[in-house]
Amino acid sequence: MRRHLHAEWTKLRTVAGTGWLLLGLVTLTVAGSVVAAAAVSCTSAGCDYDPAKISLFGVQVGQTMAAILAVLAVSGEYGTGMIRTTLAAMPRRAAVLAAKAAVVTGLTLGAGTVAVFASALVGRRILLGNGFTRGPGTPILSLAEGPMLRAAFGSVLYLALIALLSLGIAAAVRDSATAIGVVLGLLYILSILPFMIADPGWQKLLWQISPMNAGLAIQATTKLSGLPISPWAGLGVLTVWAAAALLGGGLLLQRRDA
Repeated sequence: MRRHLHAEWTKLRTVAGTGWLLLGLVTLTVAGSVVAAAAVSCTSAGCDYDPAKISLFGVQVGQTMAAILAVLAVSGEYGTGMIRTTLAAMPRRAAVLAAKAAVVTGLTLGAGTVAVFASALVGRRILLGNGFTRGPGTPILSLAEGPMLRAAFGSVLYLALIALLSLGIAAAVRDSATAIGVVLGLLYILSILPFMIADPGWQKLLWQISPMNAGLAIQATTKLSGLPISPWAGLGVLTVWAAAALLGGGLLLQRRDA
């Protein structure tokens, strides 16, 4: 397995786009959070918003970079024909996919940690400057408090799971453009379906099974009892999506010719 990890790390490290995608993940996440925090203004009675969701809003933008990085880790080799060389040198296909998953996850966790915690710190500073409070005289949560720490840590895990979901889909469909389209459709199109249906029961169900809506429940720190799904259960739904994608992609990788 060490040989597989070294090979996948070497390939991703030497591709010019990897660094730019990781930089894009950090930049877009922080920028999105800054814009969201700057757009919030409060009255003297306090703010009826979740400060963690606002400070970490940029995760919804930065996740596209994690998805593209994961897709290119697989489909990029199919596009160049390099996959034949990879599988000839390392015929254990499950180990190849596992090594890709490990390397992509490690890179996403590293960049995601920087992006999320920078967003949380900058977002809190902007919100405090805008007079954001949980009520009269009560400041917003800091990273030292449990709910905010859970939201930040969970957001890093969310980005890693998005990368794994994308990796599995890329292994299944092979083509970069198709894989990116499927991933973005699952994330963004499925996330708006609950708002297009009037029936409350279907709204709740669609929210609970949406990988993005369910996964981002981990960011909630207020009004938890009113959520369609609890924070950790929501992240669990995304974990199931990622596991199913990796399992499907792995099975197809085993059965098809390169």
